[in-house]
Amino acid sequence: MHLLLSGIVGSVAYGLARPGSDVDRIGVFAAPTVAFHGLHPPRESVVTTDPDVTLHEAGKYARLALSGNPTAIELMWLPDDCYETRTELGDRLIGIRSAFLSAPRVRAAYLGYAAQQFRKLATRGDGTFSADTRRRTAKHARHLARLLHQGRLLYATGVLEIRLADPERFRAFGERVGGGDLAEAQALLTKAERDFDTARTPLPERPDSVTVERWLLDVRAAHLPSVGLSPSARGV
Repeated sequence: MHLLLSGIVGSVAYGLARPGSDVDRIGVFAAPTVAFHGLHPPRESVVTTDPDVTLHEAGKYARLALSGNPTAIELMWLPDDCYETRTELGDRLIGIRSAFLSAPRVRAAYLGYAAQQFRKLATRGDGTFSADTRRRTAKHARHLARLLHQGRLLYATGVLEIRLADPERFRAFGERVGGGDLAEAQALLTKAERDFDTARTPLPERPDSVTVERWLLDVRAAHLPSVGLSPSARGV
């Protein structure tokens, strides 16, 4: 495994972390190119929970980012202080980050993930649940508000804001919804859907897959064996 780019994401990157918050990391790695031609293809993802780390092989990462996956996309937009591994190919990935974006996929992904958070909220009841459940509910609410904020801004400007300018607003929203105010969460989701419908966007209808594929092919070329195959391996 050759790590190309990795960094700290989640609440630390957003500016929402508090003492005791988990530190989440995501990264992109390149498997040896020859490994794709054997009987057992390389793993596409490596996930651990202690610590919380998710690593995607370059090909899978590119597909996720092209689909508009918010967690994948944000790795390319982190503040400099959140990066822990940067290589030449990783910096090139950051340099082509806009190539992954398209208006329909950004809209669908961010609204879709926010709707998932709302469904989790809706199963939590009326606010009379335990303190632990209330904390989880507040977390889902913060995620919902953050996803809608980031998605609308990305859709309208072509720029993804990772470190939130006003984190306290999102914390306060989480506490209100965590107390059982689901109507406010529903209203926020409904308003975001209207905003996406009416906003003008600089994003194209389709991502620039040619540029993305060129990067991926360069990753494959860079991870070929440094020496040629032996005569016996070539069948000589």
